[in-house]
Amino acid sequence: KLSLLDYSINSSLALLNVVLKKYDRAGLITFSDKIGTAIRAENRVGQIQKIIESLYKEKERESEPSYELLFQAINRVIRNRSFLMLFANFENLDMAMRVLPVLKRINKKHLLVLTMFKDTELESRANEESRTVDSIYKTTLARKHLNEKEEIAQLMRRQGIHTIVAKPEELSPIVIEKYLELKSKGII
Repeated sequence: KLSLLDYSINSSLALLNVVLKKYDRAGLITFSDKIGTAIRAENRVGQIQKIIESLYKEKERESEPSYELLFQAINRVIRNRSFLMLFANFENLDMAMRVLPVLKRINKKHLLVLTMFKDTELESRANEESRTVDSIYKTTLARKHLNEKEEIAQLMRRQGIHTIVAKPEELSPIVIEKYLELKSKGII
C-alpha cells in the first residue's frame, strides 16, 4: 500500500506536470518539524527534475508539523502572490484550530488550497452494520471522526481557504481539476 506521503508526492507530480504545461511556474516547499526542501518557483528546463529528486528524498516523520515554520519559509522563498497546494491531515478539530491562524495568514498573502485525506478504512467501518456492543462502539467512533473531518473542512472553507477532502487514490485528478478551475476563473 502507498502511504499518504506517497499519494501526496504522486499528486504533486501530476499537478506539476500540468502547471508547467500551462506555462506557470512551479516550486516546492516540504516541511514537518523542520523545512525539508525549498525550491523557488520557475518554469525552465530542469525544474521538474529538481522537484522530482527532492520529493523522492522525502521521508515520513512522526513529529507534529510546524506550520509557523512553513509560513516563515513561504515568506522567505515566495516573492509574489502564488497558488499554494498544501497537503495536510488534521486528526482532530483541536489540531486544526491550532493551525488555523497560520493558514489564514498564508491565505491572506497567497491563494491557498488545503488538501486533506478521507480515511477510507473509517468510512468502511462507519457504514458497517453493527451487531455487538463492541462493533457499535467502533462504528460510532468512526462516524464521529468522519464528521469531525468534515467539520474541519467546513471551518477552513468558512475562513476562505479552498479545501479539498478526497480519497487518497482519487487525489491526483481532483487536485488537477481544482487548479484548472481556479486558473479558468482567472484567480491564478
